[in-house]
This record gives sequence, C-alpha cells and structure tokens, in this order.
Amino acid sequence: MIENRRQDRVSALIQRELSEIIHRDVKDPRVTFCTITHTEVSADLKYVDVKVSVIGGIEQKESTLAGLKSAAGFLRREINRRLSLKHSPELRFSLDDSVEHLMKIDGLLKEIEDEQEVEENATQETESR
Repeated sequence: MIENRRQDRVSALIQRELSEIIHRDVKDPRVTFCTITHTEVSADLKYVDVKVSVIGGIEQKESTLAGLKSAAGFLRREINRRLSLKHSPELRFSLDDSVEHLMKIDGLLKEIEDEQEVEENATQETESR
C-alpha cells in the first residue's frame, strides 16, 4: 500500500518535471507539439511508461516519438538531477490517442444531438398544423 502511494507520487513528479523539461530545455523542434498526458512508474522505480499526446498527423506523431526517444538520455539525467532519485528510471514513450477518441465520441454525440433537434422541430411543426 505504501509502495503504491510512493509510485503515484514519483509518477506525478516525473510527469510534471518531464513536461517542464520538454517545453523549456529540449531544443529539438520535433517535440514542440506534445503533451505528457500520463506517466506510470514500475514497482521497482526503474522504468517509467510515458504517454504522450501529439497535435498533428501520423508523420508528426512518429517524428515526435523519435525526437523524444532521441532526447531520452538528456531527459533521464535531468529527471535524476531534479528529483534526486536513487536510480534514474528508464523512460519509455508511447502515443496516447485517448484525446482523439474523446474528440470522435464528442463529434458523434453532437451528431446525435443535432438529429434529435431536427426530429423535435419536425414533430412540433406537424403538431402545430
């Protein structure tokens, strides 16, 4: 139980620091349009799975992942320097497409809402005649 809380705290700290480092210190133009959406630290604190949301098409997403993997050593050193961890965790980046799913679901819900409004208006017009 205590280990889980520690994992959660370390995960949140790493997410915050990674976001700041990427936006302030990484000079690679490939990683400019990314957001760290979630981090999950392994039980032994040696690995961090980092979910990244990227604005743009597939080429932009692949380019951003390549840029992050290229900068992983620098990011790892900075995380270790800022958080003073016993072991510097290995960063494993992957795309988080949950934002795209949410946008798609939102679009579908708006379509359904629009269809319902059209049906209600049609019903009201036939009742008023």
